[in-house]
Amino acid sequence: MAIRVRRIAGGVLTLVALVLLVGLGTWQMQRLAWKEGLIAEIEARRNQAPASVAEIDALARSGGDVDYRAMTASGTFLHDKERRFLATHDGDAGFNIYTPLQLADGRILLVNRGFVPEAKKDPSTRAAGEVPGPQQVTGLARAKLPEKPSWIVPENDVAKNIFYWKDLDAMATSTGLDPAGVLPFFLDAGPAPVPGGLPVGGVTIIDLPNNHLQYALTWYGLALALCGVVLFSFFRKKN
Repeated sequence: MAIRVRRIAGGVLTLVALVLLVGLGTWQMQRLAWKEGLIAEIEARRNQAPASVAEIDALARSGGDVDYRAMTASGTFLHDKERRFLATHDGDAGFNIYTPLQLADGRILLVNRGFVPEAKKDPSTRAAGEVPGPQQVTGLARAKLPEKPSWIVPENDVAKNIFYWKDLDAMATSTGLDPAGVLPFFLDAGPAPVPGGLPVGGVTIIDLPNNHLQYALTWYGLALALCGVVLFSFFRKKN
């Protein structure tokens, strides 16, 4: 009787484990389909005709996803109000330069003009890149972050003008700008040439790891191995 109970319990546990492994593999396949769809959508957004500021603004305010959508904007840079976001580029440490772009209607769009190395943090060392007058900038819209991405990320050092995460409101208010007049998204400038070569544009990082197929095969493989162990045990007992 005890042997029979153990066998039944073992069979139930084996069945539960098999269902769990197959379920995890199926879930990863569903994640794979979602991730491939997301990658395709972002690629389509990047390659579409650039949208206007008004179009991106309307989408953002309606709750739509503006991330990585091609867009263009025209205005005048307020170089004395640039904010610096700690970053790396091609292995070098430095900053991405976020500069307010004042539009014709007076509103402000924060533009990530690109990367400068640590040694060029001071704007006086890259004066040629402080382009005056009306400018047109084409690149990718980036959504406003609702909060700090993770507790691991340090708090922004507003006093030293060093930002560890892209807090749009803090970037705006720390320069004396009225947040009410600042558009609720960023623009990452594309790789257009800049006098003096700095900042280096086109630094948007699109990193969407897609290992779901590998994970699915792992779970399905473990399920198959479990079936093999059960069959081997069954036939060994028969013999």
